Amino acid sequence: MWLLRVIGALFAVGLFALVVVRYERKQVSRLTLIISAVISVAILILAIAPGLFNPLFETFNFRPGTGLRLTGVLLAAVVILFLLVLRLQSDVDTNERSIRLLVESMGQTAFDWDAAAELPDGGRIVVISPAFDEAQNVGAVIHAMPSEVDGHVLVPVVIDDASTDGTASVAREAGALVASLPIRRGGGLALRVGYDVALKLGADVVVTIDADGQHQPEEIPILVKPILDGEADHVNGSRMLGDFERESLIRHLGVHFFSRVVTLLTGQRVTDISSGYRATRADTLRKLILEQDQFWTSEVTIEALRQHARVVEVPVTFLTRRGGESKKPKSLRYAWNFSKAIVKTWLR
Repeated sequence: MWLLRVIGALFAVGLFALVVVRYERKQVSRLTLIISAVISVAILILAIAPGLFNPLFETFNFRPGTGLRLTGVLLAAVVILFLLVLRLQSDVDTNERSIRLLVESMGQTAFDWDAAAELPDGGRIVVISPAFDEAQNVGAVIHAMPSEVDGHVLVPVVIDDASTDGTASVAREAGALVASLPIRRGGGLALRVGYDVALKLGADVVVTIDADGQHQPEEIPILVKPILDGEADHVNGSRMLGDFERESLIRHLGVHFFSRVVTLLTGQRVTDISSGYRATRADTLRKLILEQDQFWTSEVTIEALRQHARVVEVPVTFLTRRGGESKKPKSLRYAWNFSKAIVKTWLR
């Protein structure tokens, strides 16, 4: 027991010294310093003079020699640690939200609003392409888009996720309106910026399309037809109903697996939940609560179903990327984070 007390005393002194150093370097707040000091003093007293805690132990009838006192100390430590973790998580969530809102605001401010003012009047379909280092592909994607669909002008919008290869310049030269984010935060945040921009542009329908050439812009009329015909609020382009070039067996199996999971969770058959090729009615888009910065493809469809939108799927064609490197993480990591995104959205 004496060895445990020595270790506890050394830990208390080390903890307090570390926090003091970090406080002097302005790396932690005064509140953190005070909390750490209180914990360190309590541990130090418990190690040097545990008898001072006898009144507290006797209140709970923790008698010496039974092991209950050590159990009580461990239980108290777990409770304190849990409260500290909650406090830390609260601070992290607050800071994360502040950074997210700041980046979104800066992205909208950086949008080509002057060029947007010259758009023709009338119905609009805004096509959003989140892009990171896609200078090799984004121009061809924009050039392949039809200029109008069923009397609605197509407006290509590229959200440049802090690319380093001139993606924004290539997109502008191809005829797209561009918003450049100051730091890379992921396709989900870029998509939210694009959605906000599209609504401010007065879009009737908003389409999302990858900038890497996997989706076929010529199929946009197929994607938006159910919405323009008044038959749907959200349309998901499904490679499983159409055609595709397989990237890998693992990813192919993953598409089937996660689509079945979402089908079970929502009660509506979904064949391609990981598809980023989709169209949404503007009125429906305003109701969606979107929070994922990455692994966002499942969030939009699940959230649309949660809002009781009419969701349908149409067959589309997926090709392998035309050039450059994939930005997706390794298969296992991708599957884990994609799973978390599905669960978080469904539990709202």
